[in-house]
Amino acid sequence: MKRIAVLTSGGDAPGMNAAIRAVVRTGLAKGWEVYGVEAGYSGLMNGNMRSLGARDVSGIIQQGGTMLGSARAPEFKTEEGRLRALRELNRRGIEGLVVIGGNGSQTGANALSQMGFPVVGVASTIDNDLYGSEITIGVDTALNIALEAIDRLKTTASSHQRAFMIEVMGRDCGYLALMAGIAGGAEAIVIPEREFPPEQIASELREAYERGKAHAIVVVAEGAQHNAEELEQYFKQHEERLGFDLRVTKLGHVQRGGEPGAFDRLLATRLGAGATRCLEQGQHGVLVGWNRSEVTTTPLTEVVAHKKQIDLSLLDLAVELSQ
Repeated sequence: MKRIAVLTSGGDAPGMNAAIRAVVRTGLAKGWEVYGVEAGYSGLMNGNMRSLGARDVSGIIQQGGTMLGSARAPEFKTEEGRLRALRELNRRGIEGLVVIGGNGSQTGANALSQMGFPVVGVASTIDNDLYGSEITIGVDTALNIALEAIDRLKTTASSHQRAFMIEVMGRDCGYLALMAGIAGGAEAIVIPEREFPPEQIASELREAYERGKAHAIVVVAEGAQHNAEELEQYFKQHEERLGFDLRVTKLGHVQRGGEPGAFDRLLATRLGAGATRCLEQGQHGVLVGWNRSEVTTTPLTEVVAHKKQIDLSLLDLAVELSQ
């Protein structure tokens, strides 16, 4: 192998740049040329690639986002779109591709792999919903950003004896909400994996007040059956009956834009290096992830066929701790 390419796809995650840096520099150390694909699969189909040297990735390890950019590429879901991408790769003599991203990105990686091109995925998404990796690039940083927001809101909530609701990202996975809620000492945690009716939330908050708590914090995952917007409307409609209002803060993309912490920089570096090692050893069609405190690989066919589950016993623990 003499020439590889790397792209980032889907939602950006803190640590993606550290992974790009690792792919580029370990690739160069093996004597390869490394190309960066701009704007994800869209750039791959359009041939938007450039050669990257060691200095091109200097000073990016601490930066959030992705220096290569990302974009939606619905055309890549078609065979015609993927054939365009393969033609661009072959035209430049590129023999291997590293795809850094989450579920949608690795679905695309698997599709290319099934067409015979050597592809290796790197697990990166703040949602932590990707099968094949216990934790993915960006999760730790996003979690700490959410935790800082909860701590700050808890301070003002105590000052005014109010209830606050914080909505965190995560799509259809409640991992971020669950972990942030436990670490932040929330009175209630609302996630997609378990139904939590508004009346039950109100009951939990009322009981917290009766136990003498000066504040109440609810952490809600954006993909929950009752998201923050619905819950806010419900509490406004029933404020007089419930006896309190609920202030809502949506963290949104703030969680994705932070500078990566030490854990994510190290994780991204190890997974990026693992990806080039796989290509060097002729191992492709796999996702490089982190399991049992070591770099592992999982076939992309398994990654796209399974849905990652969260440990719901932790939700029961959160209920016990909220007393």
